[in-house]
Amino acid sequence: MKPCRALATFTAATLSMSAWADVPTVTNPFPTPIEAIDGAVTVGVVEFASLPVVDGYPAQMMRLSDVPGAGKLFVNEMAGVLYGIGYDGGGVTPWLDLKAPRWGFGLVPRTRRHSYTSGFQSFAFHPQFGEPDTPGFGRFYTFADTVDTEPAADFLPGGGRNLQDTVLLEWQAKDPRAAFYDGGPPRELMRIEQPYADHNGSQIAFNSAASPGDSDFGLLYLGVADGGKRGDPLDLSQDLGKVYGKILRIDPLGTNSANGRYGVPGDNPFVGTAGALGEIYAYGLRNPQNLDWDMDGTLFVADIGQATVEEVNVVTPGANLGWDDWEGRFRLVDTLHTLARRVRDFVLYRDLTNDRRAVSLENPYGDATVTWPVVEFDHVDPLLSDQFVAVTGPVVYRHVSVPQLTNKLLFGELVRGEMFYVDADALPDGGQDAIRRVLLSDCGERKTLPEMVREKVLAQGREPGRRVDLRFGTGPNGWLFLLNKHDGTIRRVVSEERLPCGE
Repeated sequence: MKPCRALATFTAATLSMSAWADVPTVTNPFPTPIEAIDGAVTVGVVEFASLPVVDGYPAQMMRLSDVPGAGKLFVNEMAGVLYGIGYDGGGVTPWLDLKAPRWGFGLVPRTRRHSYTSGFQSFAFHPQFGEPDTPGFGRFYTFADTVDTEPAADFLPGGGRNLQDTVLLEWQAKDPRAAFYDGGPPRELMRIEQPYADHNGSQIAFNSAASPGDSDFGLLYLGVADGGKRGDPLDLSQDLGKVYGKILRIDPLGTNSANGRYGVPGDNPFVGTAGALGEIYAYGLRNPQNLDWDMDGTLFVADIGQATVEEVNVVTPGANLGWDDWEGRFRLVDTLHTLARRVRDFVLYRDLTNDRRAVSLENPYGDATVTWPVVEFDHVDPLLSDQFVAVTGPVVYRHVSVPQLTNKLLFGELVRGEMFYVDADALPDGGQDAIRRVLLSDCGERKTLPEMVREKVLAQGREPGRRVDLRFGTGPNGWLFLLNKHDGTIRRVVSEERLPCGE
């Protein structure tokens, strides 16, 4: 773009944005703080397992889940390793390494600027993984970012730079109970070109509430973020012709996709809609990091906000969750970024995109087509005040092994590691009034996860950082785990009465 043309475009865009000048904006839409003590529940935690240091860094754990057919738990970390862990917390074994030369994958290295958000994002084991003579026997899936962008991508953003690709791979083990992955090279199902180095892939998962014979059994859900940068600069989240800012739903064993490598379920909400991708299950998301199903099949998603509101949503087929027009229930007013997006080739783009952002209190819930959050909280709450804030979870806890959490929807704040709950049987209509804390007991001494992680890091002889990066994991019999990216320790949540104190 020539300078004179850029200046003219910039000036015109400035004038067109003048209507926003008088819109009152806030960065604290929920002025009543989350209750710090009243209604809090206290649970115990015990150290369950430890992952080894990777390239001089503690393992950046992302997801932990039970795989009954394998007789073990699995947890992945961003640098590329999928570990198997025995049910007693022992036998921690690198079961599969995406970086192994024989796979030729080219995982985004930890040295990259956004290695904290790029790498081995998620994994999912087919529900028939351990059942011989079934189509899903031995099959599992990984979702990871690669620097190898030579192969043609299946999905393109239509702008930005092709910094990396996010790739869905199918693997097939010969013996699900083998100590190490014993199968051959993976099969590539889907490749997504990424215009920026953050907000790429998110969690993938099978519906844990689906049984054989259900229409959802064996269908894989994929969270795909909006592509990166602030404010969805390429306008992808609301575009039904793009996969970005969506939850996808596919049949990994099918063949009717455009590339013939996976299936598009016929009951997906946008199948047959002109200009829409049949893979899309829901849209209007910014960074859908975590998915979880209640026992009745209700799907929840935690969608990381930009700079003001974090949210947990119930997801129904075809739902529009609002981004990037809405952040939570509030209209997003990111005037300088919107201006920069309209003149994205202008030299000031980089400076403008790091400037003011807020939401408007005028006309909340102002779009009847949007599905609004069941939980919201803002970034300036006293419990959360930090440079960054991001939602994590959710987990719907329907077990009795930790009775303090029974029938609660659990979630948290990822960066600081605060944990919260609301009543899963009386979900709120958004906001943070119903949110209560989950605290941890260290043999009678009440602590937070950040305090425990800090103590562990100091004991390891390292300097603690400001982050915790909390994630939840689940196992058999109602087991609930706490993961983080800073001390390599997997903690199991237990009833406070079952803590092994004084033993």
